[in-house]
Amino acid sequence: MRILCIGDVVGTVGCNFLRKTLPNFKKLKGIDLVVCNGENSADGNGVLPVSADHLFTSGVDVITLGNHTFQRKEIYNYLDDNEYIIRPCNFPSPSTPGRGYCTVDMGRTCVTVISIMGQEFMDIRCENPYYAIDEILKKVDSKIIIVDMHAETTSEKKALGYYLDGRVSAFFGTHTHVQTADECILKGGTGYITDVGMTGPVESVLGVKKEIIINRFKTKLPERFENADGECMVNCILFDIDEKTGKCVKLERFDLR
Repeated sequence: MRILCIGDVVGTVGCNFLRKTLPNFKKLKGIDLVVCNGENSADGNGVLPVSADHLFTSGVDVITLGNHTFQRKEIYNYLDDNEYIIRPCNFPSPSTPGRGYCTVDMGRTCVTVISIMGQEFMDIRCENPYYAIDEILKKVDSKIIIVDMHAETTSEKKALGYYLDGRVSAFFGTHTHVQTADECILKGGTGYITDVGMTGPVESVLGVKKEIIINRFKTKLPERFENADGECMVNCILFDIDEKTGKCVKLERFDLR
């Protein structure tokens, strides 16, 4: 099975470029399932029902989220109503809207996708990701399991990746919006990349106009963020998973322009 995982989509410009790029790429590579981080898909950041719908109708099957999940209150009911958009499973409150994982019935097999968030240098303090994901893995019986870890530090992603090696099929990191070049298959058969990158404007700082971020760092004064425009990219990684074993047999990183 071929599963494509896409980095954080930034704003309307990122959504539009994904819609332009994804359908043909799916056909070209024979992709069976698409997982995409959409927590910045609304302009300004966060996710709205309209931006989530845009991703789904562009060919995305599962949307994962992160620390900006609840930035926009309009998404709360949507998270409860649509099982294929998932927020981090280790949000601390049991009353948090939505769910932390979902299972997609592919006919010949099932694929479980888990969203989880790191703790280091994040603006939201979540529960321990190790205990949270252990509890989920006790409940699911899918042969193929995909994990999106939304975290700031490379060390936290690497550590959880090794912890889950052989227990999940693929592990990809999100949040930093910068694609890493460390894709590999770990010893236990888990496909891994520390951060898959982002989908949005190339000439930007994490999708935001570069002048705004430069001025913020230079003056230390607050700035209103505006998404950049111009040439865009889709950062993604394609995992080939053996349906019988649930192990990753091949992976390839892409930067689509």
